[in-house]
Order: sequence, then C-alpha cells, then structure tokens
Amino acid sequence: MSSPSEQPAGVIHDLGYRRYTGPRLGGGAVARSFFLTGLRNTYGLGRSGRSKVLPMILLATMLLPALILVGVLVQARDLLGLDSQIVAYSTYPITTQLLISVFVAAQAPALISRDLRFRTITLYLARPMGRSTYVLVRLASLAAATFLLIAAPLLLMYVGGVLADLPLGRETGRFLGGVAGAVLLAACLAGLAAVMASLTIRRGLAVAGVIVVLLVSFTVVSTVQGVSSVTEHGTVGQVAGLFSPYTLINGVQVFLFDSPAATPTPPEGTAMGLLHLAAVLVYVLGSVGALLLRYREVD
Repeated sequence: MSSPSEQPAGVIHDLGYRRYTGPRLGGGAVARSFFLTGLRNTYGLGRSGRSKVLPMILLATMLLPALILVGVLVQARDLLGLDSQIVAYSTYPITTQLLISVFVAAQAPALISRDLRFRTITLYLARPMGRSTYVLVRLASLAAATFLLIAAPLLLMYVGGVLADLPLGRETGRFLGGVAGAVLLAACLAGLAAVMASLTIRRGLAVAGVIVVLLVSFTVVSTVQGVSSVTEHGTVGQVAGLFSPYTLINGVQVFLFDSPAATPTPPEGTAMGLLHLAAVLVYVLGSVGALLLRYREVD
C-alpha cells in the first residue's frame, strides 16, 4: 500500500471566472427569438426530417391547384374568354379548407401541447418572458405560419394574373382584399386551435379536437345557409355564417372589399357587415383571453 505522503495533493486552479458584462437584450429580443423559433418549427425547420413531411406536403398541395389555375389562365385566356381569375382570391381558402384545417390542427399541438406535456413551459415562463408574452408569441407564430400557407397560393395567382395581362389596378385590389382575408382567417384559426391544444397534453386528442371543431362547424353552417337560401330565410343564413371562421371571413371580405361571395347567404347591409366584423374581434380577443386564463393555472 502507498503511504499517506504519496497521495496526490489537491490543486485549486484560478480559472478567472467573471460576471457577464456585455449587453443584455431584454424581453423584446427573447420574444422575437421565441417567435421565429415557433414559426420555423411549424414547418419543421430546425427539427427532424419527419417533422418536415406533413407541413411541406400541405404547402405543396396548397400551391398545386393555384399553379394549375395560373397555367390555364395564362395559356388559354383568349381561348376561354377569361377576364378574371378562375377561382376568386376570397374563395380559394374555402376551397382548400381541409388542407388549412389539417395544418392548423397538426401544428397547434406541436407549439402548445408539447410545452405542457414535457414541462418546458416552466423554462419559457422564467424571466424576462412572462405568461402573457408566451401566449401572445405562441399565437403570433401559429397565425404567421397559417397566413403563409393561405397567402402563398394567392400570391402565385396574382403573379399569374399579371402575366395574363388582367387589369392591374383591379387585380391588385382584389389580391389585397384576399390578403386581408388571409390575415383575419389565420388569426381566427390560430386562436381556436391554440385554445383547443391548451386543454390537453395529448397531441392526438388535440389534433382530433381541432379538426372536428373546424370541419363540423363549417358543415353545419353550410347546411343551414343552403336551407335558408332555398326557403328564402336569408337572415338566418347570414347569422349562421358567424359560427364558422371560413364563412365568417368570407362575409367580411364581401362587406369590406365587395369580394365574390363563396356562400349562398353573404352578409347584406351595413348592420350585418358590422356584426361580422364584431364576430372576428370576439374570435381573436376571446381566444387570447381564454389562453391567458388557461395559463394562469399552469405552475
């Protein structure tokens, strides 16, 4: 055995640790970075390859019909006697609503439910970012990702319209109306999906819940509107349009921009149009309020 004198002596090294004296960017920089990270994650950027498959397929599927419509418009405008877009900007989101609903339903749990399930919410809510900032930034990331999904085919259609020599001023006005509708629709869908996703930590349950709420509400509203238009009870159909984000936003576009209606009972008159605008505020602000109440209960 070695004697005690042969044991190595401990040595303390002075590594020169110092406090950080550089710039502290604060809560604004944290929120911006959190927003960009959430936006990238919705399309699988910075995540595994499997996470990229669904959002990229949905984006490509959203662009494909628009590309076909542009090809027909540019190549056969004179032959078919076309003087406008084959499918209106305000109608395209309703035509592709299944793809939009699946995207929102898949990505809302990825941003919301996963934080609750793995308790990473406790890290995010550390200073300097509080609960209100977390809710608003998460909503902004989901809404921005949804807006990109909706607006990308509209931009493609606009470029095709310009190449087909459609009247530039008229086409630009209709396109801007479509973009405004895409902003409002993205905000409504993101709010509803985020609230549903915050109620459960199970991603599959959250996905199913969002899809059921969005698609069933549209189916019921469309049925009511169809029956009311046949039975000449248009007011009932106009009020029913408030209960689905897709019909609601199309009604707002009809009221504000005189866009083509995609429903049999669009809003008529100033009072009904203002009611649609108020409903949009209820959707968005109500979702924010519900999420803030939900996250007060999170430790």
